Amino acid sequence: MLSVAFPVLGFDPSAALTRSTTVSRSLLPSMQERDGLKIQEQLPVPFLPRPKMLDGSMAGDIGFDPLRLSEIVPLAWSREAELKHARVCMLAFAGYVSVDLGFRVPFAPEVSSLYAHDAAVDNGSFNLLLILLATVEITTGIPKVFQLLNDPDAAPPGDFKFDPLGFSATGSSEMKRDMAEKELANGRIAMLAFSGIVTQSALTGGGFPYTYNGVADLVPPLAVVNPIDAIGICSSGIINGCQ
Repeated sequence: MLSVAFPVLGFDPSAALTRSTTVSRSLLPSMQERDGLKIQEQLPVPFLPRPKMLDGSMAGDIGFDPLRLSEIVPLAWSREAELKHARVCMLAFAGYVSVDLGFRVPFAPEVSSLYAHDAAVDNGSFNLLLILLATVEITTGIPKVFQLLNDPDAAPPGDFKFDPLGFSATGSSEMKRDMAEKELANGRIAMLAFSGIVTQSALTGGGFPYTYNGVADLVPPLAVVNPIDAIGICSSGIINGCQ
């Protein structure tokens, strides 16, 4: 009864010390060897062990793989897919927003980004884009995947030898890794951001910045006096138009 009423009386110092030591050691940052230097790395999910395939040697690897997909799918294939989606979404985010701010290419339908796909399909202009994208994918994307899966000396994922400014020839290995990690960081943000703006534009029915009341929802004072309208950008969104 005393141990029920006062749990502290049932406390075993030796057992608690053992448990405390075990837990504290499991939560300590892991040590890892990279480029001859020991670095301290905190696991992204402290209560899960680090996936064995993610050893930190690949740029952008922070050990986050709670579903253990890296043990099922070839890592090079996964990185190639990630980079492709990241690059597409970085371009898509810029394109989606620029169209809703008024940018148009010749013969493009006068609609918002949300309805551009359907409008381009209806007037037939999407067929040209489909042919161009299919050509690029067939001639570069698919061969690259087969090369990664079958050639141990293949170029790294995402490396198509496209470097018109020559950064890869002049930069150090540390600089190249840093640039690769920056590309991945921006690409991962872009994938989330593009999903967000498409969802917001569908929910609100408005243009940039994809809120119900335009810029005024982000900066309340603009609901009274809006300098953005004065320079030709409608704060209530490109769909609603400026009055």
